[in-house]
Order: sequence, then C-alpha cells, then structure tokens
Amino acid sequence: MVDLLTELIYRLLSDNTVNIIPAMAKKPTQLLSGNEAVALGAAEAGLGFASGYPGTPSTEIIESLARLTDIDCQWAINEKVAFEVAYGASIGGLRSLFTAKHVGINVAMDPLMTAAYTGVNGGFVVVSCDDPGMGSSQNEQDNRLLAQAAKIPLVEPVSPGEAHTFVKEAFQISEDFDTPVMLRMTTRVCHTKQNITPGIAQPMVRKPFATDIRKYVMLPANARARRTGMDQRLAHLKDYSEHGPLNTVELNNRKLGFIVSGVAYLHAKEMYPNASFLKLGMSYPFPADMARSFAQSVEKVVVLEELEPFIETMCRLAGITVQGKHPSFAMGELKPEFVPLIVDGKEKTTVLAAARKPALCAGCPHRLVFGVLRTLGLTVAGDIGCYTLSAIAPFESMHTCLCMGGGITIFEGLWHALKKNVVGVIGDSTFMHSGVTGLMSAAYNGAKGVIIILDNGTTAMTGGQPHPATGTGLRGQKTKQVKIEDLARVAGADEVDVIDPINVKEFEALLKQRVSEDKLSVIITRRPCKLSC
Repeated sequence: MVDLLTELIYRLLSDNTVNIIPAMAKKPTQLLSGNEAVALGAAEAGLGFASGYPGTPSTEIIESLARLTDIDCQWAINEKVAFEVAYGASIGGLRSLFTAKHVGINVAMDPLMTAAYTGVNGGFVVVSCDDPGMGSSQNEQDNRLLAQAAKIPLVEPVSPGEAHTFVKEAFQISEDFDTPVMLRMTTRVCHTKQNITPGIAQPMVRKPFATDIRKYVMLPANARARRTGMDQRLAHLKDYSEHGPLNTVELNNRKLGFIVSGVAYLHAKEMYPNASFLKLGMSYPFPADMARSFAQSVEKVVVLEELEPFIETMCRLAGITVQGKHPSFAMGELKPEFVPLIVDGKEKTTVLAAARKPALCAGCPHRLVFGVLRTLGLTVAGDIGCYTLSAIAPFESMHTCLCMGGGITIFEGLWHALKKNVVGVIGDSTFMHSGVTGLMSAAYNGAKGVIIILDNGTTAMTGGQPHPATGTGLRGQKTKQVKIEDLARVAGADEVDVIDPINVKEFEALLKQRVSEDKLSVIITRRPCKLSC
C-alpha cells in the first residue's frame, strides 16, 4: 500500500507521466493471459507508444493496452506501418512496442532488418507471436530464425508470469545495448492464464532526441559503419546471455538434463519434475559456455523446443552432444504427452480426432457472394480472411489463397495467364492492409476482370477490430474514414459498383456484365458482419 501511494504521489508531481494503471488499484492479483501480461508488463515498464495489426495469437496485446491504460496505442493499417510508426516513436525517445503474429513479422522485415543496424533511442520491443500447429495461420514459421538473421536479441518467456517480467527486461536490454529486442511468444503462452501480481509502474519518460544522421540515415557509408558495430554488440549480448538473469540452471537428478525454451519448459517439468534444466529465457545470442557447463554436469541432454531445431543446432555448433526431436515432431505444437517420446527417441504417432469442420457463419453476407461465384464457375483468386472458408464445402469457390493482399495480385497473374473469367476476392480490412498496391499494379499493367471487395465493416477474422474504412479507432473514437469506393477509383479501377449482396439476382447480373467487359472493375459487396451488428 505504501508503494502504491508513493507511486501515485510521484505521478501527480511528474509532468511527463501517464495515468496510473486503473486495474492496479482494484486487484492486487489478476488472472491474465500471456498477451494481457505483456500489456501489463509493458505499461509498468513506462511504455510510451504501441502499434500493431490484429492477428491471432497476438491480437489481445494491443486490445489489453487500450483497456488498461491511457498510453498512446493504435491499430495500424498493416504490420510494416505499425513497425515503422512504433520505431519512429522509439527514435523520438519513447519506450515503444510493436506486436504481430508470426507472418505479420514478414510484412515488417524490411524496416526490422535495418532498424537492427541503426539501433534505438527509447527501448523498442518487437513482439512476435508464433503459431505452432497453424491453429489460425497459413504457415508455421519459427521467427527465432528471423531474430538470428536480423542479429537482434531474442527473449522467450515460458508463461504469462515470465511474459509480464521479461517484457520489462526486454526494454532495458534494448536501451542498454542500443537494439530492437524480439520477444517471442507462442500460442500456448499467449493464451494460457496465470495469476499475476502487478508491479510498481515506472513513469513514462521521453528520452532526449538528438539529430544523428550517421546513426539514423542508412546511406551505404553509414550502414557499413553500423554493421561493424553490430558484431561488437552481439559479443556484449552474448556475455549478457551467459551471465544475465534470463537464463537459469536447475540441477537435480544428474541422469537427465533438458535444455529448453518457451512452454517446452513447463511440459518437461510436468513430465520429469526431478530432472535438471537449463531454461533459456534469452536463447539468442546462445549462451554456449553455459550450455557446455550444463551438459558436462548431466549424463544425457535432451533439447525441447517448439518448431525448428534452433537450440539443438546451436548446441551442436557449440560441440555439445544432445538428443533432439525425432523428425516426426518437426511440425505442430509441442504437447506434454510428446515429451516422453522425445526423451526415448521415439516417433510420434499422429491420431487425428474427429472435429467439426469450420464454416462461414450462418447469415454471413459472404455466403451469398460465393454461392454466385460457384454458380458462374469463375476462377477465383482468394485472400486471408474468414471468407477463405469458401474454399471448402459447400461452396468450394475460392481457388488460391497465399497471403494478405494476394487476392488481387494473384488475380492479376492469373489474368495474364488465362485472359478471361478471372475474379479476385479480398476483404475490406485486407484491402486496406495490402490490397491497394495490388489494384494499382493491375490497373497500371492493363489487367482486366473483376475484383470483389467483401465489405462487412470490420476485421472479422480476428474478432471485429476497426480499420481505416470503418471510421473508428482502437478505443472506439471517431476518426477519418477512408471510402473504399473512392480509393478504388483513384487506384485505377475502370468501374466501381457498390451493392448489397442480399440482392442476389442483382449481384449475379452485375457480376456477369462486368466479367464480360474489357475493363478492370471493382464490385464492393457491402453488408455488415452478423457478429458485429
């Protein structure tokens, strides 16, 4: 109580702080998910700005910040924009946070790779939420490899409690070593809940900004100088990894030792509570000396990790004999029942349980659109969204789906190959995210055919978040609204129609007409998502 009172007084006297986190005064202990814990920990670390793009399993971090505090936070139009805005706030002196799911980091890789050269001013943490098992994703990449490629430190919490603590440490590492820091979460850590005791929040402090062209302007000569410094920084980070607080050793039974990171630690601890552990909270730079010392203290070393053999490879490069996963474990989420199989070197037997197949919601306006597309037998390039479910029965009327924005760019490629009866389909939020440039490309390069923008007035797939075409911001505030039809015209569409797809016959007639014309047409099917009404 004394600490809380002291904090309140300090904040009242400070000109440069945010308001007290309301939940702190209400609940000494809170049941929080990993994502909520990241938000709380970041707020307590003096966070000044946060930006992201919604995507499971990362979405709740930004949403929690919006509910928890009056910290400046926002949904961006896509992950590249989110990264750059948050990084700009870091240069300006604020501790800043960028969040994305694993594939979203791909969209931000251009600025990430160079921000690793320039370094930071205020601490800058990049939260990557990976999705082992592809519960809601189109691929299963392991973004630890991207941290290594960018030469930035990698922090991996095993639980919501560690996520709450480690994000604070990540901000400090960022400022101490002048680097972005990747905080890697996985689905289980993001969504598992744990009782968290809030800490004392630091005030939000803006570090002084000073113009520094050699640091922040990456002309080749400046970049070469910064590149040299990255190797020195990695050497210092390795020393921190070896001796800092994030990597810990638990020596118990010396017959079996685990080298683990992330949720794999909890699974191994549950199955082998008396084993010895090297728990890596900071897995890159890899603490090779610490790992060699641990390996010498036990008879058998097993590496447990989700997805790629990242730690296993690091161990082998360090000359450590370890047992890794059987190749049958190369894909999917690591589950507790798999741990004994890995320890015994056995193959995983996959048993698929019967499950209800996903489907478009009853009453979804997209059902009407895809029913017509199936009837007309058109070739349909699709995109990422809940409407991707039109690829399965009963519609089976989406024929490609690769990435955000691909509904338009792959449409253009198909048109170059087929020349007729090609349609591109994209959602309203995804059109804002990365569809506009594809439309400009199609217009510029003379493509013909129809692009359908499924406008249901929200980012439906990730829970109904707003975007620029909705006219509302993260906290529900009114803001400038981008008119999709105006944007489509400016981007080069020859014809732009807006129609309510409930008028099925009208829509079918319009689509037949536009497909038959030698034009690039956009049809916006506008009807609200039933779940957001």
